[in-house]
Amino acid sequence: MNNSRLMTRFFPFLSWFPIPSLVLRDDLMAGITGALVLVPKAMAYAQLSGLPVYFGLYTALVPAFLGALWGSSRQLATGPVAVVSLMTAAAVTPLAVPMTEEFVGLALLLALLVGIIQLLLGVVKLGTIVNFVSHPVILGFMNAAAIIIALSQLDMLLGIPKGRSDSFLKDIWEMFGYLPLTHLPTLAMSVLAGVLMLTLKKVSFLAKPSVLIVVVITTLISHFAGFANQEKISLEQIATASAQSKIAGFATNEQKITELMGEFTEKSTQLRAAGKEGNARVAINLNHAINMLNLDMDALKKANQLSQRQINRMEFVRGKELSNGKSLFYLEGELPSGVESDGREWHIKKILGNKVQMSSGGDIVGTIPAGLPSFRMPKLDLDAFMVLLPAAMIISLVAFMESISMAKAMATKSKQLIDPNQELIGQGVANLGGAFFQAYPACGSFTGSAINLQAGAKTGFAMVFNGLFVGVTLLFLTPYLYDLPKAVLAVIILFAASSLLTPTAIKHTWQASHIDGVVVGVTFAVTLLAAPHLDKGIMVGTFLSLGLFLYHTMKPRVAILGRSPDGSLRDARVNKLPTSAIVTAIRFDGRLYFANVAYFEDAVLHAIADNPGTKYILIVGDGINDIDSSGEEVIHSVMERLHEQGIVMLFCGLKKQVLDVFRATGLMSKIGEHHYATADLALEAIYNLCGAAGYRVDGKNWCATECHSRFGTQGYLCPMQCTNSK
Repeated sequence: MNNSRLMTRFFPFLSWFPIPSLVLRDDLMAGITGALVLVPKAMAYAQLSGLPVYFGLYTALVPAFLGALWGSSRQLATGPVAVVSLMTAAAVTPLAVPMTEEFVGLALLLALLVGIIQLLLGVVKLGTIVNFVSHPVILGFMNAAAIIIALSQLDMLLGIPKGRSDSFLKDIWEMFGYLPLTHLPTLAMSVLAGVLMLTLKKVSFLAKPSVLIVVVITTLISHFAGFANQEKISLEQIATASAQSKIAGFATNEQKITELMGEFTEKSTQLRAAGKEGNARVAINLNHAINMLNLDMDALKKANQLSQRQINRMEFVRGKELSNGKSLFYLEGELPSGVESDGREWHIKKILGNKVQMSSGGDIVGTIPAGLPSFRMPKLDLDAFMVLLPAAMIISLVAFMESISMAKAMATKSKQLIDPNQELIGQGVANLGGAFFQAYPACGSFTGSAINLQAGAKTGFAMVFNGLFVGVTLLFLTPYLYDLPKAVLAVIILFAASSLLTPTAIKHTWQASHIDGVVVGVTFAVTLLAAPHLDKGIMVGTFLSLGLFLYHTMKPRVAILGRSPDGSLRDARVNKLPTSAIVTAIRFDGRLYFANVAYFEDAVLHAIADNPGTKYILIVGDGINDIDSSGEEVIHSVMERLHEQGIVMLFCGLKKQVLDVFRATGLMSKIGEHHYATADLALEAIYNLCGAAGYRVDGKNWCATECHSRFGTQGYLCPMQCTNSK
């Protein structure tokens, strides 16, 4: 039995067995249904992440297997998702150019880091750490991310250029300047895809495969209409001298930046070695060299950003093919007389050294390497590791929160028990294993998981079948995706982003708590303004929510109590109740700890100052859930201070954890009999003491019975609601 439990602990999927044939059939159908939707979405999300589209399929393969086998949820679909794809692009883009080999290497390293972090957190059972990222923070982040995702696809939807800088909003603003360059066939393809998707979703039996149907239709249209028209030419084929010079200068600067990056990496390695050897002089010289390299790279990047804007606005016409089989390209309006053009407008799509990729059509997916992803060790670079680590930690938490929230939502319907730590291990294994098979960070998918549940998935084998279908696509179906327009993938992303916009939830949060509403607003604004550095939004929102929580606990609610007509004790100020001239009863709602002990002490002393005739002060402890040494010390101090003034301090309703502290420190012996189970018992004892002592109230001597009658009649703190005076 113990061995069986141990095996299930390390291999959770063993609990699925034995699997009845009917359950396996349901899992097979759910897996195929989910894969039909997943394949085009996976490619779309890869486009969002800055990677070639086939990396989306890679991420939908190995992580899907591992996440299902080692997670605790039997319906959770692990794979590429919009938010994590966007965060991957945000983390890697400052370090490398999207779609390049260097960018791919860093994305795989990021997946490795995310997997390690999630796995470690799961092994040490820290799944609850995600609770530090509150719901308002995630709500604000998700809504900002939805807007960023949608705006990031404008260039693909319209067929216009998009800049790349350290400010996402700046790039978007610059992109609006390119609106006159909108490629009308691309815009038409985007509109067609959007209309088709909306129409198909209204037809019940076509709703689930709607994405796949749109992909098939638009790919066929693209193929037969010649939607894409691109050509790679040499720099010499740019006939206009000014344009050729500008392009050559851009290519030269890009080459210099690459060389400087290599030199920067080398110097950084030498600096670490000098630090270990304690060679201060060498370290200072290397630091200076690194700073100079940074200045040179910044200058070249700024120059190329300006050149890129100018190149993006260039429009060319192609002259008639020459005898050598090549054509010359001229800036529009500078075609020499007598030279015929092909009647198309061309623009520069990409500059690759001495080669220039020209385009007069829309963007398509192009060639997707056939075959399964091969084993590839992520490049372990310490500098890249340290730079990516903060982003990896944020992605780990956000990805797990998305995964566990979906897993819990499905568990309520499938009546399955979810283990957050095991799910964290499953996600960690998925990302860790995926990193070695060319997958970027993955997490539980809302769409894929919902399809799994609706299609009747009973075990994780649904995702195994799902992954097998993706593998079949990579092996045999990639040639048929060549003409798929990237604009269609952008439309798919747009629809996915729209599901992340939740204005109703934001309104509900504001109505529930204005403080949480502020957290949502600040997180939303910071995420949007700081893009592409999305981690700043999460970090600012988290620190703000924790700070507001601590501030709230530093000043908990303190109520001076009075007797209400129904006999209960209530906040006298809120309910406009009279209070006793002899007894001051205070209720403290919150944990009494080092951050709020001063506030507690001030509240007690101010209450006495406001009621100078106080002879007894009663601490109603029902709301004190816990106490630390600082809290115990301040109670001890206040008791002694009040004793010196002739005021007796009593307690009622203290909870076990508080009493345990009092007993351990000896404070309970000093409190003695002045602790009561309820406030009424405490007040009855107080008025008995009051009468026995013969206190004067309103110029008269009162005994216990008279005191009860007097204070009951006046509505003061009397445990007996007497109406007959004696």
